[in-house]
Amino acid sequence: MRLGAHLVTWNPPGGPQAIGPTLADVGRASEDAGVANLSLMDHYLQLDMAGGPHQPMLEGYTSLGFLAGVTSTVELQLLVTGVTYRHPGLLAKIVTTLDVLSGGRAVLGLGAAWYEREHRALGVAYPPVAERFERLEETLQIVRQMWSDDDGPFEGRHYRLAETLNVPQPIRRPPIMIGGGGEKKTLRLVARYADACNLFASAAADGPAQVAAKLDVLRTHCAREGTDIDAIRPTILWTGRLAPGADSAARFAERMAAYAAVGVSEVHVMPLEGDPLAFVRNLGEHVIPRIGDL
Repeated sequence: MRLGAHLVTWNPPGGPQAIGPTLADVGRASEDAGVANLSLMDHYLQLDMAGGPHQPMLEGYTSLGFLAGVTSTVELQLLVTGVTYRHPGLLAKIVTTLDVLSGGRAVLGLGAAWYEREHRALGVAYPPVAERFERLEETLQIVRQMWSDDDGPFEGRHYRLAETLNVPQPIRRPPIMIGGGGEKKTLRLVARYADACNLFASAAADGPAQVAAKLDVLRTHCAREGTDIDAIRPTILWTGRLAPGADSAARFAERMAAYAAVGVSEVHVMPLEGDPLAFVRNLGEHVIPRIGDL
């Protein structure tokens, strides 16, 4: 099982001037630890679970570009980009740039967006949920077209591009991960367009069964779409806390074995409080050796 580190807070001792050096240290330590994927949230404002909007929050793709310059092996992505935040043609260009400058390490995570307050705060349109899913599907179509040999126009209901030119092309066509477990719309889009899905997972006893049920729905959608479910990587975002030390790592590995048994091949974990540098070092010392063979 692959492990990803998902960074969610930006409040190191020393204030804003310490954020850059801390992020660089975390990026390098993640590679030393054997972390496969390093991800950030994509939000304008900090979430209530991490202290609320008056706590620091960085722009996602600028931060990934910074990480690309201080790392060399770890995959880089946002988990996940809200479809409302950037025009899809610009999004494809941004992720392409990240891929080229990182040597082929970009992943595109996408979702329908949900945090209304940050849209209202910065004056960004926040359409009804049905329209956001329509825009999500068109965005998936546009990025796939821009990462292909087809540079012709795109005519959709919400987006119209005269030319889908994208030069240079990515070094590696960025894998597309769709976040969310909605059974009617989200998992259908996974089956039709994605290389990976990302589902929420917890320490609850029935967590693996819940994920297995979502993957069964995805399997049904793949059959209807004529796509290969084996080509879609099942991943989870672990919503529980992961304390430092060998005992906590052993318990976590037991839980991950249950998720691996239902098909999950990648887990993303979050340092919800404390020192993110110590968190990723603990992953390398105690966690990754225990889950690598799952």
